[in-house]
Amino acid sequence: MRVAAVDCGTNAIRLLIADVSGERLTDVARRMEIVRLGEGVDRTGRLAPGAIERTRLALLGYAAEIAELGIERVRMVATSASRDAENAGDFRDMVRSVLGVGPEVITGDEEARLSFTGAVGGLAAEGPYLVVDIGGGSTEFVTGTTAAESALSVDIGCVRMTERHLAADPPTPDQIAAAEQDITVAVDTALAAVPGREARTLVGLAGSVTTVAGLALDLPEYDSARIHHARISYADVAKVTAGLLAATVAARRALPVMHPGRADVIGAGALILRIVMERSGHASVVASEHDILDGIAFGLARA
Repeated sequence: MRVAAVDCGTNAIRLLIADVSGERLTDVARRMEIVRLGEGVDRTGRLAPGAIERTRLALLGYAAEIAELGIERVRMVATSASRDAENAGDFRDMVRSVLGVGPEVITGDEEARLSFTGAVGGLAAEGPYLVVDIGGGSTEFVTGTTAAESALSVDIGCVRMTERHLAADPPTPDQIAAAEQDITVAVDTALAAVPGREARTLVGLAGSVTTVAGLALDLPEYDSARIHHARISYADVAKVTAGLLAATVAARRALPVMHPGRADVIGAGALILRIVMERSGHASVVASEHDILDGIAFGLARA
């Protein structure tokens, strides 16, 4: 069955078109656009008109590709930014007019479970797993072995922490310390609710993690095949995080694996990953390119 999964988060909107047969998923197309839908939501409580328009333009391209490739089922989920916004109705109306289906504003718990399903498929590492999905507005923690068993979403993400704490370019030591304190409280809250310290393998999802992995591997360009299932040590994560937080946005943007739309928020994303590793006691993280999109696609085929 050919299906299309769309994930609209705080920072990026992504598309997966895949052929699903049983437990096997074959990519037809993967797309990602940085639209920063959650820009300013933490401060204003509303989606900015410009952010909705950027998302609309990205969706127009996705809708054309979906129509061209003969999709049988489509599902779009919308995560943290559109859960938080007062004017989420404007966003939903726009999506329905462009894509033909409305976005499902899922709970953090469902987001975590979908991410787990996508992340552990085909993973040759020892369970149980702690899967951590670092988004723009929230981070999901989920544990399990063959299926998600416990999950929690907390309101720390690369966009939210950058807007809340890391205003200078590069951020000051005091700003970094404030972000570290905020992140540590949230991570400890999550680890009190899900048994992440007992997991055998930490799996990290989303662009912050895969970008840190690419930097740690010193890749000459972003290479999904080399990043997917790469195991990165805590020492390398800490080194990359320190370098990113000390660099200007312009210097980060010049790094060969960096998506230009991620350069201003990657420091916060790396900081979240570093603190997750510290507080959970994991000496390494397995980076995964498979995440909530893959979970959505599997769910569509099984429906």
